[in-house]
Amino acid sequence: MSYTLFLVLILIVAAALILIVLVQNPKGGGLSSSFGGGGAQSMGGVQSTNNFLDKATWTLAISLFALILLANFAIPRANSNNNPQLENTLNNVQTTTQQNNVPTTTKDTVN
Repeated sequence: MSYTLFLVLILIVAAALILIVLVQNPKGGGLSSSFGGGGAQSMGGVQSTNNFLDKATWTLAISLFALILLANFAIPRANSNNNPQLENTLNNVQTTTQQNNVPTTTKDTVN
């Protein structure tokens, strides 16, 4: 039950992280600065939006990492000492012995 809850939360956080990363403007300049996008980042509203997106990205990335680690501990595991499937499988196995079929040759002696 808790494992499926962790999986659903991981999927939601991963989708939100993908969307937040796609919304962000590239900071390296690149092509966006050569087409006039670099000067628009100095305005107050855009700068505060970038700070929010940066903080949201880091928060979602850390929470995704934590959810993955917690989901690892919530994985349902069978007890390795009492595994009825393994015991049933081993009970149905038949043992066979290998027989040595060495052909014996007899030489006809000619007198």
